[in-house]
Amino acid sequence: MMKKDSKILVAGSRGMVGSAVIRMLKSNGYANIIGADISDVDMIDATAVCAYFDRNKPQYVFLAAAKVGGIVANNTYPADFIRINLQIEINIIEACYKYGVKKLLFLGSSCIYPRDCEQPIKEEYLLAGALEKTNEAYALAKIAGLKMCEYYNIQYGTDYISCMPTNLYGPGDNYDLQNSHVLPALIAKIHKAKTEGSAQYIVWGTGKVKREFLFVDDLASACVFLMNNYSGNQTVNVGIGEDITIAELAETVAGVLGYKGNIVYDTTKPDGTPRKLLDVTKIRGMGWRHKTKLEDGIALSYKDYLNRYHK
Repeated sequence: MMKKDSKILVAGSRGMVGSAVIRMLKSNGYANIIGADISDVDMIDATAVCAYFDRNKPQYVFLAAAKVGGIVANNTYPADFIRINLQIEINIIEACYKYGVKKLLFLGSSCIYPRDCEQPIKEEYLLAGALEKTNEAYALAKIAGLKMCEYYNIQYGTDYISCMPTNLYGPGDNYDLQNSHVLPALIAKIHKAKTEGSAQYIVWGTGKVKREFLFVDDLASACVFLMNNYSGNQTVNVGIGEDITIAELAETVAGVLGYKGNIVYDTTKPDGTPRKLLDVTKIRGMGWRHKTKLEDGIALSYKDYLNRYHK
């Protein structure tokens, strides 16, 4: 278990997840936190990563650094997604072993699971079927990372754990329509339609696929909880245990933003995985549960969007 003065490294500290983990650590009284991002160390450079670990000597590491993006970005740059994410994972995990880190938590993604697997998705369904092609490169890299943690535990006796969050949103999200995920993209689209007085806005796909959404500060809470309460080779799902259709999500976002226009579905665009609901029985059995309601989380995300893009 981490002590309040333990030296804790959050890799990817300026990203949505990493910054939320730092907020959660500070709110829980941890005072010796190191934030590492691309401006601090080039994580795709093994020599630079080793030098950083040698210099800072972290005891606990949250690996939240990754190249991320939505369907457009994943389809356009698959080589970048697999190469950069593999390099980050290999360099950080190996440095944790080489410099004697006590415990590592690796952040994965629910896209690692088969495209058409049974719902809700249990941890043991990993590698039970084909992946969704639109984010296959990213998913393969994440699978490699969590398996690397497992194999280091088996061969070297390390204490490296992994968790698989569902779709995330919240402060620090990416609202760029070219490479953002669905919820922040809806916030940006609906805000634009509202401010321009447009009677409609466009949503990709049919609106019928279902997704689960977890507020990023709830994920951060789960990460700190797992670091202190879990050890094992099997990954742990982190989610809320319920999902909604993209159409319902679009209506909910519009309601929070106070927009009354119509939705137009562009069915020439891909839907992605038909459904992706995580089974969260395992983490709930340990005593953790999410706190943030979707409407409340969207309101906080919209406030963040306005502060960062429309001051």
